[in-house]
Amino acid sequence: MAKRVDLSNTPRTSTRGSKFSRIKSTDSPKAGWTFNRVLGRIGRYFLYVWISTIVAVVLFKFVPVYFTPTMAARKIDAIQAGEPSKISSQWTPYGQMDRNAALAVIASEDQLFPDHHGFDFDAMWGAVNNNLKGKRIKGASTISQQVAKNVFLWQGRSYLRKGLEAYFTLMIELIWGKKRIIEVYLNIAETGKMTFGVEAASRKYYGHSAEELSTTEAARIAACLPNPIRFSVASPSGYVNKRTQAIKRQMKALGGKKFLRNID
Repeated sequence: MAKRVDLSNTPRTSTRGSKFSRIKSTDSPKAGWTFNRVLGRIGRYFLYVWISTIVAVVLFKFVPVYFTPTMAARKIDAIQAGEPSKISSQWTPYGQMDRNAALAVIASEDQLFPDHHGFDFDAMWGAVNNNLKGKRIKGASTISQQVAKNVFLWQGRSYLRKGLEAYFTLMIELIWGKKRIIEVYLNIAETGKMTFGVEAASRKYYGHSAEELSTTEAARIAACLPNPIRFSVASPSGYVNKRTQAIKRQMKALGGKKFLRNID
């Protein structure tokens, strides 16, 4: 018969305090959690901003651009100065404007518009050289760059804004295409005091729609684009008249409305 063993009085070995009983972490959970949390939030923030820019660019490929930061700035300035602040602007599809409108602004502002991918590097390099030589500071913005700036950004000069301008220029060139870019430009370009777009300018200064613009009328609007606050379509100065004739010659040299066949 097996002998029963009484274990009640057997000494028990305690593992309390043993180096194997517990592994203590040498890391600081709180510090690691805080760093990862901050890093994660920053990453998500930039991701959301990037996604929002894509959404905005895609949206404005189809939705009319009724209001821009430039319009807002002009309105605020007028209110602060106690002047009339009503903005004249009327969105008009590209197909409802005479092609003289597009041809005139391209001849005046950006003759390589149909062919470049948003940037005129030769003109940019020439502007940089002039600026480095101490000559009058001047830019070399294409129509695409002007649209990117006026639709999505603020006015002013800074490396941040120029960098964002380059980004949005590439985006609209890729997503919008030339026809949409010129359509938006013709609708948001500042064409006079509190006046934006070729349609509003045509009705205000000529008494008819942009669908009836003549070569001279379109060229005169384009002649004022460098400084529409200083230059007047309604009361053109000698400089504006001279520039108008130069633009008309350029429109003819480009081949007239046939020049737009790659855009239409």
